[in-house]
Amino acid sequence: MAAGHVIGSVAQGFFDEAGAGGILQQHPLRLKKHETAAPCWHLEVAANEVTRALNALACALRERGLCGPWRDEQLAVCSPAGEVVATVERGAVRVLGITTRAVHLIGHATDGRIWVQKRALTKPNDPGKWDTLMGGMVSAADTLPQALERETWEEAGLRVERLHGLTHGGHVLFSRPSSEGQGAGFMVERIDWFSAVVPDGMPPDNQDGEVECFALLSPDEVRGRVAQGGFTLEAGLVLAGFFGA
Repeated sequence: MAAGHVIGSVAQGFFDEAGAGGILQQHPLRLKKHETAAPCWHLEVAANEVTRALNALACALRERGLCGPWRDEQLAVCSPAGEVVATVERGAVRVLGITTRAVHLIGHATDGRIWVQKRALTKPNDPGKWDTLMGGMVSAADTLPQALERETWEEAGLRVERLHGLTHGGHVLFSRPSSEGQGAGFMVERIDWFSAVVPDGMPPDNQDGEVECFALLSPDEVRGRVAQGGFTLEAGLVLAGFFGA
């Protein structure tokens, strides 16, 4: 908890087993036990100090090799009601069980086939897996439309305004254990997904080196690869929503 809000979760015993003595000496964390609730860690700082304290904690965890890949990118930290209460380094969100936001784009050709990407083998998560045309994080500085526009250009080299029939299809709430934090992490994410027609003669072209290749597949081919585990779990859920499963 921080500033009166539940902002994430940690694995039972994580701080103790991670050598939290040093962390707790540097940061005002205290384990509070409530009679009607599970024990929780409370970050006891003023509301305007939560960002600083969370990032200091992230740095301490990084020093102990307990963070995910460090990105120098701030993600929003929200209350259960969706209010942004702070920001924190992206590499720490899964270790601290902080809910993140992502955006995906399903792009299909005029003949109904679907553009998909194969993630680069250098990606820290799910390298070599198939994914939607675009999937990326919503940073703390982004609105959802801004993230959609930026990530569509960086991953697929496409301008959103040149796509046809852009539609917000819905969202997926996704959670699963994460290998980050030496296996103690937990991924919690809201994925908003969009769909659009990619005009003929405008093939995707990756700009940031995070895509190995693109492919244009029939809906049945996409369903088959999802069923065989060829896609990331997140993309599989998004595609299920697109197909109406």
